[in-house]
Amino acid sequence: MRVSADQALLPSGWASRVILEIGADGRIATVADGQAGAADIHVPVLLPAPSNLHSHTFQRAMAGLTERRSPAGRDSFWTWRELMYRFLDVLTPDDVEAIAAFAFAEMLEAGFGSVAEFHYLHHGPDGAPYDDLAELSSRVVSAAAESGIGLTLLPVHYRQGGLDGRPLTGGQKRFGNDLDRFLKLAEGARTLLPRLGPDARFGLAPHSLRAVPAADIAALERALPDLPFHIHAAEQEAEIAEVEAATGMRPVDWLLDHCDLSPRWCLIHATHMTETETDRLARSGAVAGLCPVTEANLGDGIFEGVRFLDAGGRFGVGSDSNIRISAAEELRQLEYSQRLRHRGRAVLAEPGGSVGRRLYDGALAGGAQALGRESGAIRPGAFADLVGLDPARFAGNGQGDGVLDGWLFTGDGRAVREVWSAGRHVVCGGTHVRREAIESRYRAAFEKILPRL
Repeated sequence: MRVSADQALLPSGWASRVILEIGADGRIATVADGQAGAADIHVPVLLPAPSNLHSHTFQRAMAGLTERRSPAGRDSFWTWRELMYRFLDVLTPDDVEAIAAFAFAEMLEAGFGSVAEFHYLHHGPDGAPYDDLAELSSRVVSAAAESGIGLTLLPVHYRQGGLDGRPLTGGQKRFGNDLDRFLKLAEGARTLLPRLGPDARFGLAPHSLRAVPAADIAALERALPDLPFHIHAAEQEAEIAEVEAATGMRPVDWLLDHCDLSPRWCLIHATHMTETETDRLARSGAVAGLCPVTEANLGDGIFEGVRFLDAGGRFGVGSDSNIRISAAEELRQLEYSQRLRHRGRAVLAEPGGSVGRRLYDGALAGGAQALGRESGAIRPGAFADLVGLDPARFAGNGQGDGVLDGWLFTGDGRAVREVWSAGRHVVCGGTHVRREAIESRYRAAFEKILPRL
């Protein structure tokens, strides 16, 4: 397929009259700027598509169901989590697949080209494993195949209810494995990836320091030493207090001192860090996996973005709970949270530079790194993860970095007209190519779930 654009964001900067060719392998074969010629499709603006580095797709069906205040008083992440566990009690494998396909289609329509699915829902409602340990991983892979999204599958190890080793209870039982069973589950999940395209990737994710013993984290590091490795860290102040009480250290400091934090690591949230932790994490080369919309929805707190970026830190964004799926809104919320924290404007921009450009460049690079995916740039050899925008659908001057400032701060998903994931043309004219069938299955599943809650 040949794609032409009036302007495109290339590694060298903005270019006019660009034509690129997508090869049969899903990678960009050629890029020519300053030229015109015949093309299969034309877009006004062509960008690399960012990666969604953190998602729990099943939670998409919870969106809008947890926005009532409980009679008991102040609500928090922890009260939300209890509602999430009740929701888990009613999900079947068919439900999981239908919800995941719908969420993946929405991600593509929102401008994401790929996703890292932090997949911890493994067993039946009573905690009993399915006959196939990787049954629910298989459903996620099937949903990715139907939607066409580029997938990095991250099976999640979850062993205990806290650092005191207490057993899992209630909805947590659907997550739980000892190390041996988890490694068998992960091996089974990895064998599923050939059902997807050659761009599918695999990694591992110990859920958090409170849910996974230190010895298990070390064993998982050794099991797949070169693949993506994600972990929740420092999301909640109560979590930090529990880790400190058990280990004498804050969680990010503990990870930096006891693990080989490197560019393959992604610390999800990392919201509550000291200045020292912030600087050390930036120097490690690991990615901070920020989920600003979910973090705001749950009342988690505000990441210290200014110090982290000024120290050379790498970041990407994810849709996490999928309360709202929007690449533009994740980046907008990130900047707005910093403006509220520092009581200033354009705080994440380089001096004299565009906020949108710094946010978008950072999310492209950090997301691709976290997914272990050769994407994030319009260059020969990279996967053709691309998004075509219509600048008539947002405000601003519609030229150069003004495109990014206009889209991220005045637009939304309606500006996304075309999306390719590893060359698969999955969004045409703003709509996913299989939306009708995918949405129909999702609506049918949701109608059955709701009365069971």
